[in-house]
Amino acid sequence: MIDALAPGRHTLRRISHWITLVSALLAIPALAGCGEAGGTGAGGEATDQPVPIAVGQEVRTAQIRIGGVEVTAEIADNEELRGKGLMNRDSLAENHGMLFVYGAAQVRSFWMRNTRIPLDIAFIDSNGVIINIEPMEPQSDENYYSQGPMMYALEMDQGWFEANGVGPGDRLEF
Repeated sequence: MIDALAPGRHTLRRISHWITLVSALLAIPALAGCGEAGGTGAGGEATDQPVPIAVGQEVRTAQIRIGGVEVTAEIADNEELRGKGLMNRDSLAENHGMLFVYGAAQVRSFWMRNTRIPLDIAFIDSNGVIINIEPMEPQSDENYYSQGPMMYALEMDQGWFEANGVGPGDRLEF
């Protein structure tokens, strides 16, 4: 009797998988600035050195490594910080960026509304591996998508990843 049911279970499992995948793709939310809503807690230790990002707002920083290169990353690990992203800034310090942290991996997109700095974004999966890197143009509403489910995104000055030999397949380390 179990063998007779196996093809049906397999088919249901396959249908369930496709429904989940399609639902995830259809649920890609509209984004604000360089970030998006959702997610929880940073995966690494953040420092107690706040960086002012707007009047009355501060963000923690952490030393991370991406592709073996050390970076000081501002940690955007809540909806408010992810929504604000790097908006309304004129520059980033050398080897500084913003790490967006989410509670679950999914396909996401970012845009550059109210962001004046040309940036590159590395979409990073839940294992810390870079999926894809996209150049993003300032003051644009164009959406830049991860090519797979991502849990982290690292924004750096445009050209930083190429200049430092960091690319897809390289790893994020906390």
